[in-house]
Amino acid sequence: MNEHRSVWTEDMCPATFDALNDNATTDVLVVGGGMAGVLCAYRLKQAGVDCMLVEADRIGGGITKDTTAKITFAHGLLYDKLIRHFGVHTAQLYLDAQQQACARYAEMCKDIACDYKECDFFVYAMNGRRNVEREITALNRLGVKAEFSSAPALPFAVAGAVRVEKQAQFHPLKFLYTAAEGLPIYEHTKVTEWAPHRVKTQRGTIAYKKAIVTTHFPSLNKHGGYFLKLYQHRSYVLALAGAAPLDGMYVDEADRGLSFRRYNDLLLLGGGGHRTGKRGGCWQELEEFAQKYYPRATVISRWATQDCKTLDDMPYIGQYAKHTPDLFVATGFNKWGMSNAMVAADILCDLVTGKENPYARVFSPLRSMWHPKLAQNAFESTVGLLTPTVPRCPHLGCALKYNPAEHSWDCPCHGSRFGEDGELIDNPATDDMR
Repeated sequence: MNEHRSVWTEDMCPATFDALNDNATTDVLVVGGGMAGVLCAYRLKQAGVDCMLVEADRIGGGITKDTTAKITFAHGLLYDKLIRHFGVHTAQLYLDAQQQACARYAEMCKDIACDYKECDFFVYAMNGRRNVEREITALNRLGVKAEFSSAPALPFAVAGAVRVEKQAQFHPLKFLYTAAEGLPIYEHTKVTEWAPHRVKTQRGTIAYKKAIVTTHFPSLNKHGGYFLKLYQHRSYVLALAGAAPLDGMYVDEADRGLSFRRYNDLLLLGGGGHRTGKRGGCWQELEEFAQKYYPRATVISRWATQDCKTLDDMPYIGQYAKHTPDLFVATGFNKWGMSNAMVAADILCDLVTGKENPYARVFSPLRSMWHPKLAQNAFESTVGLLTPTVPRCPHLGCALKYNPAEHSWDCPCHGSRFGEDGELIDNPATDDMR
């Protein structure tokens, strides 16, 4: 069994780029080489913009390599909630942006060999059939053909599911490496210090007119309040050989539920989720489920991933903060990183080139922070700061919690993670554990 390695990394020859070893100047600097950053650079180059992308490690080497790679606009039971909280117009704009993103993937994948496959998508509920019915009504109202399903392919009974057609799945690294070909990318180039229109790296300085931060969780604390309006969530995946065939993609509407999709002859089973730094089911929960429902299956690989969650279930894409007109961000994709990475690329390419974008207002990071989840995030941060234990997170000084499943030290405040040797694994921290 491959421990802590996703199936996407198997038999892959990664794209490689040189480090930046000198000073440089660019019109638009993109910091972070995951799916969102690479797509931003791709769209900027398409638009004829002088740009540069810098990545502290290797492109696709963070959260992108650990995704389950579902391309869909059906983000849980979201649209009924959006209509009730923000109105039909905002819900329609969110949906249109996601549909446009899915269509862009379909177009790009015509020329990229990345195992792109259209299939039905199901959002199921273990309880609360009425919630499923309300989501179907909301999607129908927004012009989507959504239907009720009992999700009979699942190995257990559900209260109901929302079924939408012609969503897609793919191999994220095959796509990313091909999209990155010919782009002005520099790997092993870590931004160590920010200043207006200038950043320092290990080996030089980059001057820019505008910058886009796509580092998963933004690490600039003095702007935007992201340490209060974001939190991080861990989830786990098993790749099973010999499991019963299952067509389509399935996700539980609950945060801690299970997800299913196939890749070739493997079943990718996801779940065991919990807030980073807290306890959860982890792989043990998935292994127990597999033993019960797929007793003849074999675990050939397992890995974990991390997602940034926002206060209101919509990403932050746009101007980084009120007083940073030339600094932009894409974060808080709420487990839907593939479609939202493309949404971010479209919006941010327009914003940095001075064009109006019809979806920018919906995703703006400058929208109100006042939300019940804000109090919970503030509480977790306060507890973490006041807990008298070591080691501490170098991000903002919170007490770290040991994660025995992954043999790591995790921050319950903001989601930074470190190996047992103190080496940084996940941001927003930028330095190793003290």
